[in-house]
Amino acid sequence: MTISVRLNEYLNQNKVNFDLISHTHSSSSISSAVAAKISPAQIAKAVILEDHEGRKMMAVLLANHKISLGALGEKLNRELHLMNEQTVYQIFEDCDKGAIPPLGNAYNMEAVYDDLLIQSEELYLEAGDHHSLIRITRDDFIRLIKDSKHLRFSHQTVH
Repeated sequence: MTISVRLNEYLNQNKVNFDLISHTHSSSSISSAVAAKISPAQIAKAVILEDHEGRKMMAVLLANHKISLGALGEKLNRELHLMNEQTVYQIFEDCDKGAIPPLGNAYNMEAVYDDLLIQSEELYLEAGDHHSLIRITRDDFIRLIKDSKHLRFSHQTVH
């Protein structure tokens, strides 16, 4: 069970108390929820985007939701698309492929957070591998994202 070096430094610098929760190997945020016996409505996932000018952005939403690129792009007045996977792997080099911690500031990346993320008292975040999650309080999460944009840009999927 490991935590991304950058994420660990970021949480410690911001004096965030967190628990590291281990689970069996998972390949998605939904499978992490199942493996850790946690509601997908409590797990935040990151989707890495790029706009028409090449600017990078992290969109963070609940594990049981799907991003609406059109709605997000419209609200931000930007043309958005998913970033190339190889570029994502280079940015998140201290993480396993596909295990991106959903805190843009830890990676000096602009981020936008879905408003639904703050509904639960606790939130679980990808730690940077496929075997662990970080549990933090809603208050700490709100404190970490206070300077970022937050909008409604997702819709629930059936899981």
